[in-house]
Amino acid sequence: MASPAPRFPWTDPNAAPLIRFEGVSKRFGDFVAVERVDLAIHRGEFFSLLGASGCGKTTLLRMLAGFETPSDGKIFIDGIDMTAIPPYERPVNMMFQSYALFPHMTVAGNIAFGLKQNSLPKPVIADKVKAVLDMVQMGKFADRKPHQLSGGQRQRVALARCLVKEPKVLLLDEPLAALDKKLREQTQLELVNIQDRIGITFVMVTHDQGEAMTMSSRIGVMNAGVIQQVGTPVEIYEYPGSRFVADFIGAANMFEGTVTVDLPDHVTTTCPELEHDLTIAHGDPVTVGTPVTVMVRPEKMAISRDKPAEGLNWAKGSIADIAYLGDVSTYHVLLASGRKVQVLQTNLRHTNEQPLTWEDEVHLGWHPANALVLTR
Repeated sequence: MASPAPRFPWTDPNAAPLIRFEGVSKRFGDFVAVERVDLAIHRGEFFSLLGASGCGKTTLLRMLAGFETPSDGKIFIDGIDMTAIPPYERPVNMMFQSYALFPHMTVAGNIAFGLKQNSLPKPVIADKVKAVLDMVQMGKFADRKPHQLSGGQRQRVALARCLVKEPKVLLLDEPLAALDKKLREQTQLELVNIQDRIGITFVMVTHDQGEAMTMSSRIGVMNAGVIQQVGTPVEIYEYPGSRFVADFIGAANMFEGTVTVDLPDHVTTTCPELEHDLTIAHGDPVTVGTPVTVMVRPEKMAISRDKPAEGLNWAKGSIADIAYLGDVSTYHVLLASGRKVQVLQTNLRHTNEQPLTWEDEVHLGWHPANALVLTR
């Protein structure tokens, strides 16, 4: 197996990416599925393409695998142009959502199949199969058939079958979609740990935001065939580059406004939906008079019957709805302007009584550093 790569290779200006998309587009007739994608993925990354159905993420993955040919642009793996190279000659392996295991073969037979196709000696095949079965903790199931396994076990066999050939890149197409929630969450961490140990570059397609945030070193958020933003989970969540990304990743309260003050340490905006101007700790310079969107995440707001301390942004309203989820509660607060705002509060106390309830008059407060100005 490959040795683990540095954890943050994309931050090294001298690091050559393992995978490069250069101006890649894909059209099906008049429909543009992928539009001029430029993307670099580094060796040892767990990179996720995240987006809603139809955004182009699977088409991009299939072009990397060789199952689709770009209409324009080029794809490089380890410096070699893959555009005209067939799938079976590319240093990649793909794990499909359906797992595509051979039902008549045992677990060991499924894993060994690709190695036999390459005519490797039987002792070498046996050693490789045993090693990868141990890695995915499926050694004691080697003689079982796929129908004798649970969904999670079949998923591990499919992963082992991909890894045993030691590809430079493993492609995963919604790999955990068939698992139930608890098993999916457990398997997410297992996949990350396996990838971290072996150092193979993983490229995953998913529509599940939580999955991408949990598993990825970096995420490419896609919409309508275009990559909107690439960054680490923290960068994507805390510093979205556009209103679309902010709204797509997690929950976000958005206030439309206009910049009235732009100083080195803060920006001030007027927001018609609120009773006063907002102060935002400074990000990129914004020209006075520019229309902007101010984003505040629900968990970064405090909710109380009392007005927040001086220096905080605030809003006043009444509780219209409460979603109790056990560990947290989401309050939907109706402002005087008619706008609803979400506030997420952790339920720290063990009690059957909610300190706040429907129709209560409340104040919301948030620090200027917890707001973000979006200009697009």
